[in-house]
Amino acid sequence: MVEKKNFKETLMNKLLERQEEAKVIRKIVGLVILCLVIVIGGTAIGGYLYVSSALKPVDPENSKPVKVEIPIGSGVTSIGNILEENGIVKNSTIFKYYVKFNNESGFQAGSYDLTPAMTLNEIVNSLKTGKVMRKAEFKITIPEGLQLDQIADIIAKKSPYSKDEILTKLSDKKWIEQLKKAYPSLITDEILKEGIIRPLEGYLYPATYSYYEKEPSLEAILTKMISQTDEVLAQYEGSMDELKYSPHSLLTLASLIEEEATEKADRGKISSVFYNRLEEGMPLQTDPTILYALGEHKDRTVYKDLEIDSPYNTYKVKGLPPGPIANAGLSSIEAALVPDETNYYYFLASANGSVYYSETLEEHNEKKAKYITNQE
Repeated sequence: MVEKKNFKETLMNKLLERQEEAKVIRKIVGLVILCLVIVIGGTAIGGYLYVSSALKPVDPENSKPVKVEIPIGSGVTSIGNILEENGIVKNSTIFKYYVKFNNESGFQAGSYDLTPAMTLNEIVNSLKTGKVMRKAEFKITIPEGLQLDQIADIIAKKSPYSKDEILTKLSDKKWIEQLKKAYPSLITDEILKEGIIRPLEGYLYPATYSYYEKEPSLEAILTKMISQTDEVLAQYEGSMDELKYSPHSLLTLASLIEEEATEKADRGKISSVFYNRLEEGMPLQTDPTILYALGEHKDRTVYKDLEIDSPYNTYKVKGLPPGPIANAGLSSIEAALVPDETNYYYFLASANGSVYYSETLEEHNEKKAKYITNQE
């Protein structure tokens, strides 16, 4: 009996010891968790306060102008660094992400009067509107939907350079290699793949550009347009990754949409037709690619044109052509990324610019007879 009693007492003592150990362990775990919460919470609060502070003016009481020079071809990162160095923003990285988050672009080079009291929004607006200390020596406006030879004509009329000089520079392999290093995300080996007619076709963004030198270098003129394309596409990196599009393939599809669209066209619907055809393995059969392959600018193609032997002939070759066939504007780029959801596989434009969509070839031919053939 005594042995049984001692055994029970020993067992009870061990249970009590384990309970005490468990209490101690729970307290230690609780303290560790509490410490982690405090550290994480403190870091989050610290980070929030830091970002919040960086978004505010450097010195709200200091309205003394600071002369800030933004060179031609500057990207958001370099602009942020310049602003931080001149005491206009607190943190260049925060400025960069502020610009990307708000989808801002179109910054202009020049000499600016900026103050430490300015908000990020005021700084961005100044850089976009080009409120500079000196007037531009000349401006070049590049419309949407133009090909390089047409763009070269415009630049030649506004600058000291001839059309031949411009087109030669745009095909200069040494310069292209420099561009690949300067814009590695945008300019890749895709622009030099077999079948490409002009390497930088579609890479000169349509916009109005101001130049503050009487005779800037040809490289400076062209680089500014390429830099703008880089900044615009940087806003859509996430969407491109999701769709597995490279900048080159996105600009290619966007150029087809741009060339097919009329003022009355819904780019989202045109994009949906291309998406539907690509998904079904159908040739895109878009006439602007034929004209590009022919190297001609005319209102329409004829059946003989459709026989041209070219990787740009989307009547014979399935998928996208080797590269862009023109420069695309923002609305076409966005349509290439976010097409409408439709069951359309065909579309045609009438003489007045109206665009008609069809789900079947039979329906398409009926509309063609009604809106195209009957108007000829």
